[in-house]
Amino acid sequence: MRAAAFLYPWDVVGDPDAPARLAALGIRQVTLAAAYHSTRALTPRHPRHRVVTAAHAAVLYPPGERWRGREPRPYAAGDWAPGDAYAQAARALTDAGLDVHSWVVLAHNSRLGDEHPDTSVVNAYGDRYPWAPCIARPATRAYLVDLAAEAAVRPGTGTGGTELESCGWYGLAHLHAHDKISGVALGEAGQYLMSLCFCASCRAGYAEQGLDPDESAAAVRRALEPVWRGEEPAGGWDAVEQLLGAEKAAATRAWREKTARTLQEAAVRAVREAAPAGFQVLLHADPVSYRCGANAGVDPAHVLSVADGVVVPCTGGAEPLAPFAAHRTPATVLAASLTVVSGMGGRPAALADDAARAAARGADELRLYHAGLASDSDLAHVAKALSRLE
Repeated sequence: MRAAAFLYPWDVVGDPDAPARLAALGIRQVTLAAAYHSTRALTPRHPRHRVVTAAHAAVLYPPGERWRGREPRPYAAGDWAPGDAYAQAARALTDAGLDVHSWVVLAHNSRLGDEHPDTSVVNAYGDRYPWAPCIARPATRAYLVDLAAEAAVRPGTGTGGTELESCGWYGLAHLHAHDKISGVALGEAGQYLMSLCFCASCRAGYAEQGLDPDESAAAVRRALEPVWRGEEPAGGWDAVEQLLGAEKAAATRAWREKTARTLQEAAVRAVREAAPAGFQVLLHADPVSYRCGANAGVDPAHVLSVADGVVVPCTGGAEPLAPFAAHRTPATVLAASLTVVSGMGGRPAALADDAARAAARGADELRLYHAGLASDSDLAHVAKALSRLE
C-alpha cells in the first residue's frame, strides 16, 4: 500500500535532516499543510525548537493578488511559518525523493469568525460558533472556493495533488482551547441539533424546504430540553427524528446536504481549473452525510463522482471505508487515515495489522497522522510496519 504522512512546514524548515529522516520511514508521499487552523504542536526532533504555537488559522505561504481589496481573505502566518514556508518545505521534501501533496483546511477558522462575525454558524439559541464558517453564506463560499484553489495548487513547488479538509459543515464539536462542553452527554443526535445553523442564509434555505425558520429553531430548543436535563439521546439518525420530528429532520438534512455537495463540487472544480493535468484531488470525508467536522459528512456516491477519492478516518476501525468502496471506480483512491502518535490515541505498534484490516475493507493507500508529532519510538514502529507492507 502506498503510504503518506501528514506534516507541517515547520517540521522541515530549519531542520536539514528532516527530509531524509522521513524518506527512511518508508513513506512515499508527504501531505504538507498549506492552509491550517490554529494549533500548538510539538516538534520533538527539530534542532531549534520543541513547541510551535500557530496563533491563528493561516495560509503557510504569501497570499496572492486575488485577495487584494477583498474581505474575507486568508491570514498570513506569523513567525511560526514566515515567508513561503510551504514552498521551502515542499522543495526540500521533493529533493529527498518524496512526493508532496498539499493539505488544505477550509471551513475551520476562529480568527475569521472573530473578525467577521457574519461568517459564522449560529445555533438555534443564537450562539455563534466563530470557529465554524457557515458554508451557506455566499461570501463565505466564495472565500472557501478561492482558498481551495490557491492553497492546493502551489506552482513551482512540485506539488502533485491536494487533500481538502473541512470541505463541508463544521458544528459544535471543536478541539477549542480549554474546551468545557462535555458536561452534558449530547450524543450524535444532540450534536446534530446543536450544529444546525440559523443564520440568515440557512433560514432562507430551510424556508425553501418548506420549514418556518423561527418555528424550526424553537423546535430544536424544545427537542434539546431533555438533553439538558441529563437524558442522553440514542445514537444515529433515528434519534434526530425522534427529537425533532421526521419531517423537520429530513428538511434540515436536505438543505445541509445540498449546501455541502455544491460547495464540494465548486471547490474541486476550482482546484482542477487552477492545477495542471493529472493533479489529484482528495477530500477528508465521513460516509455519514449529516455529520460535521474536519472529516466532512458526504454522500459516498456523490463525492466519488466529484473528487479522485477520499481520506477516511480509520483509527477506531476500518468500517467507514465500506460505503466508499461500494462506489469506487478503478481510478478511485481510498486512503485510510491512521493515527500513529501513541500519546494521541494512535496504535503505531499495530500499524501493520490496522493497515491490513483497512486493505480488506477497500483501502489502497494509507495516511499516517502525524510524522512531525510522533516520538522516535512511534516512528520506529511505523518504519517497521511499512517495511512489512512493501
